[in-house]
Amino acid sequence: MKEIYDYVVLGGGIVGVSTALSLIDKHPDKKILLIDKESSFAKHQTGHNSGVIHSGVYYQPGSLKAQFCREGLKETINFCSINNIPYEQCGKLLVATNQVELKRMHELHERSKSNEISVEVLDQKQLNEIEPNIMGISALFVKSTGIVDYKLITKKMSEEFESKGGEFLLNSEVVSLEEDKEKIKIITSSESLNTKYLICCAGLMADRVARLLNIKINFQIIPFRGEYFRLPIKHNSLIKHLVYPIPDPDLPFLGVHLTKMIDGTITVGPNAVLGFKREGYNKLNFSLRDTIEFLSFKGFHRVIKKNLKSGIYEMKNSIFKQGYLKEVQKYSPNIKINDLEPYPAGIRAQAVLEDGTLVHDFLFAESKRSIHVCNAPSPAATSAIPIGKYITKKATEAYNNLT
Repeated sequence: MKEIYDYVVLGGGIVGVSTALSLIDKHPDKKILLIDKESSFAKHQTGHNSGVIHSGVYYQPGSLKAQFCREGLKETINFCSINNIPYEQCGKLLVATNQVELKRMHELHERSKSNEISVEVLDQKQLNEIEPNIMGISALFVKSTGIVDYKLITKKMSEEFESKGGEFLLNSEVVSLEEDKEKIKIITSSESLNTKYLICCAGLMADRVARLLNIKINFQIIPFRGEYFRLPIKHNSLIKHLVYPIPDPDLPFLGVHLTKMIDGTITVGPNAVLGFKREGYNKLNFSLRDTIEFLSFKGFHRVIKKNLKSGIYEMKNSIFKQGYLKEVQKYSPNIKINDLEPYPAGIRAQAVLEDGTLVHDFLFAESKRSIHVCNAPSPAATSAIPIGKYITKKATEAYNNLT
């Protein structure tokens, strides 16, 4: 039998790489391997997000989301400062454009207080003073929110992991997992190996990987495409801060917003439309397996029924750019249809329960020799460092209890 690893981490997004780095920091004497099916890291959700360092305004007080995001903002900025990774705390404005949104805005303000986040309420005049191209009757100003390139952070983390003795196995898709009393056997597309403990950060494939170990789960990953546009270079000075609408609390998505990117450009988006391929970043991508899988899942039909109206609206705006434009013109009327230039889409791996409930918080599943990150929605990138520490703690406890 080949030499057995102490820990294997499956998944090369920022959560997986952060976890691998956290593990080797805590256990420098252990043999640790990081596996990914791609040729490099951050190829999926990490490499297709908006680059926002979130502050945690939206999240349920006491939830893992709220805790990890609050800690993650500080730790992300600290990591960037130590490693000379460019970032900017430009701040975020959540803009109310009508009375319904104003009421929701005040509710978000109270939630921010509960989450110990410093937020300033601006009236219309104050909003116009700091963002003359943005229209609204009021806004929340979250000064701590920032922007960064998470691909660069992931790359630096992977380099640190390797420098401390960690090993990589890329271009290796896991096709089979077998757990017994002594180990987990991992069979990839190129070889097989063994580990005493397995940590799965598989993102869009989280449910499939859990099922490889026959872990009983009551959810399925449903892919939602987040489509973006980019504004022309002439509009790079349109805003000084990130500009978000006030979200509908009954929906899991934050609405179409303007995001300053760390390279100076501005993106518009995302919407949220059903994806017909888990890793399909182009509009016409389709996977028969992925589509049949979610169509045969009763939770999918229930969530669609619950959100049919908003789903049809999002799909319409995906097809007709004018509807998408209308969303952003509510607070930024200077943007015109020809300003919406193509930009790569992202895919959100949304865990949906069998009863049709969208899982909003981080979700984990375990066997004796494994732990699985089953749902890690936004702000997972912001929260990656504390998530990695949390998983390391759980994995260490489980490893130490192995007989």
